[in-house]
Amino acid sequence: MEVEMNEETLKSAGAELLPDGRRGLRIHGWEIESLHGSILNSLALQQWEEKLQTSHLPEMVFGDNALVLKHLSSDTKIHFNAFDALMGWKQEGLPPVEVPAAAQWKFRSKPSQQVILDYDYTFTTPYCGSEVISRDEEKQQGADADLDRETSLRWENCEERIDLAALSLKEHILFYDEVVLYEDELADNGVSLLTVKVRVMPSSWFLLLRFWLRVDGVLMRLRDTRVYCVFGKGETPTVLRESCWREATIQSLSAKGYPMDSAVYSDPSGISQRLPVIKQTTQKLKIPQKS
Repeated sequence: MEVEMNEETLKSAGAELLPDGRRGLRIHGWEIESLHGSILNSLALQQWEEKLQTSHLPEMVFGDNALVLKHLSSDTKIHFNAFDALMGWKQEGLPPVEVPAAAQWKFRSKPSQQVILDYDYTFTTPYCGSEVISRDEEKQQGADADLDRETSLRWENCEERIDLAALSLKEHILFYDEVVLYEDELADNGVSLLTVKVRVMPSSWFLLLRFWLRVDGVLMRLRDTRVYCVFGKGETPTVLRESCWREATIQSLSAKGYPMDSAVYSDPSGISQRLPVIKQTTQKLKIPQKS
């Protein structure tokens, strides 16, 4: 993907790079930044397990990775991170996917023992992002639980849809990045992957949060969340969020004439339209005015 990051192009679009070597830019009142770090070490993993009240986490958790979008004048922050996503996994608590080879899988938490799969080892999450209206430190120190709840943003269900035609128009991409939040290869029996991609154009920003699951020979699951904001002139920004969950067993796909070989399904973009939709919602967020 070609990205226009030269100073002249950014300036003509009303954008500027973030200072101090940070990855991202400021444009039309938004600050968009991607953060990249290493995989959690054993001590950090133990701390996360305690906080999440679990003894199981994905093989690779990128705890310092994040995508953060801040609307500066309203202190609104929309962000994406692994911890909140895994909190969603823990709360949803799906039953484990039945796999013929599951009884022989050996997970790193107990490498010398066969593990009873009594939890969702696919780490499927309903997570579609985190958001808050930031408050300065003094206000946060005096905030009570009710005030904390008031700082959450309010998404409303709507009939509007993201304008995919507008997104397909040829326009300079000022910034693009992909952030991996966590990944697990399911003991070489598939893949579980959560990523978020963002691109910023002169007219808008757009992101895709994608959970992709392939359990070889058994199941494919795709949970996509697309978020889109068009830059307005002097208007209160509106953000659209579409979530679409798709899922199918390999057996049901085979019955429709699709191949059984899991190698065919390495790219979720190529298979997504073959998977039936099981849940779809569209929501709208009007960025609140700062009081």
